[in-house]
Amino acid sequence: MWIIFTIYSHLIEGEQARPLFSLGPHCPPRSPSSIPSSRTYEVTMREILHVQGGQCGNQIGAKFWEVVCDEHGIDPTGRCTGSSDLQLERCSHGPYGQIFRPDNFVFGQSGAGNNWAKGHYTEGAELIDAVLDVVRKEAENCDCLQGFQVCHSLGGGTGSGMGTLLISKIREEYPDRMMLTFSVFPSPKVSDTVVEPYNATLSVHQLVENADECMVLDNEALYDICFRTLKLTTPSFGDLNHLISATMSGVTCCLRFPGQLNSDLRKLAVNLIPFPRLHFFMVGFAPLTSRGSQQYRALTVPELTQQMWDSKNMMCAADPRHGRYLTASAMFRGKMSTKEVDEQMINVQNKNSSYFVEWIPNNVKSSVCDIPPTGLSMSSTFIGNSTSIQEMFRRVSEQFTAMFRRKAFLHWYTGEGMDEMEFTEAESNMNDLVSEYQQYQDATADEEGEYEDEEEMAQEEM
Repeated sequence: MWIIFTIYSHLIEGEQARPLFSLGPHCPPRSPSSIPSSRTYEVTMREILHVQGGQCGNQIGAKFWEVVCDEHGIDPTGRCTGSSDLQLERCSHGPYGQIFRPDNFVFGQSGAGNNWAKGHYTEGAELIDAVLDVVRKEAENCDCLQGFQVCHSLGGGTGSGMGTLLISKIREEYPDRMMLTFSVFPSPKVSDTVVEPYNATLSVHQLVENADECMVLDNEALYDICFRTLKLTTPSFGDLNHLISATMSGVTCCLRFPGQLNSDLRKLAVNLIPFPRLHFFMVGFAPLTSRGSQQYRALTVPELTQQMWDSKNMMCAADPRHGRYLTASAMFRGKMSTKEVDEQMINVQNKNSSYFVEWIPNNVKSSVCDIPPTGLSMSSTFIGNSTSIQEMFRRVSEQFTAMFRRKAFLHWYTGEGMDEMEFTEAESNMNDLVSEYQQYQDATADEEGEYEDEEEMAQEEM
């Protein structure tokens, strides 16, 4: 497991600029006079501590950092090579390479063997104190820690078992900080171990209680994008990680560049989570391009918007047309008209009004960031809190129940000290989550009023 510390800062218009933190040794602090007079900034430092664990978590995390380095003008040695004012304003002292300090790598001598119990109770539990020591050390170095970002998968042993153990420990120690996860869910079409439904269900049981925001990534959806959209005949994990890193970059761009919407983790949660347990988000990205491809057609804002809402562009194997959006947020990047973006977003909602709950008005937010991702003139990233995500949870739950009913493979878990009751509780929690999504999918504005009237009558009777 790697513990990697990063700072996402955002800029607020103000009277004076302070020099920003450095990502390279050859970037001296810039005086306020050297910053363009047309715009001055006051810097708000809000650190996010990034953790990536397990094989999958480390692979997608490493790719994410490559993308972030490109966007901020940082070369592989950790030196600032950017020439734009925004990039230089973000440099004052200290090499970027220090983020990958050797003492922030935590290694175990054995793996979890795709066994959630090993990661959560035995092998992982032996390492957890060493990991927490590194987390504490980095948290103490923060001026204003806003939260944590965890990259992991739910199908294996380390990312799922030890990852959720770490999340619960961080929640205990930092109860008022936000917890965001990028969680890769397993699927039967792309499976490397038969016990993935066990590992995923046990992990969701933990994430429901201990995470604030979960960006759901799904190998099945990623492979479908590679086959159907990108026309790749033999997609590799590198191709999948390319899609994930592009999406992660889009989701976090509002935390790294100037903007009004979702400029920190708490604002993101407030805009997207109407009920605390329903914090699992579908994410999408447009335009979809294959790894290393230089051939793409520049899209218009209407085309970007249409692609972004398309189920084929979602990184989760659930069809939004089978549910309703409780909330949604869209981040557009590149030089484009804010007015045109707003018009297109309203147009989508008007044409597809049946796919949005009517009892949460103004439940779709959008923002524009002037800085496009590397290699594209413009892009858009979508985060949706849709009831259709229950399809994915139901799929995993059915596979879990089929095996658990026969107690198949259970001895691998009980042998690590787990009790069967924990499986029963996890199964029940997953089923409750599916029921809650279905309840709010079926709810109407009139019904909500009826529920309130019934509650008032019950209170009067008491």
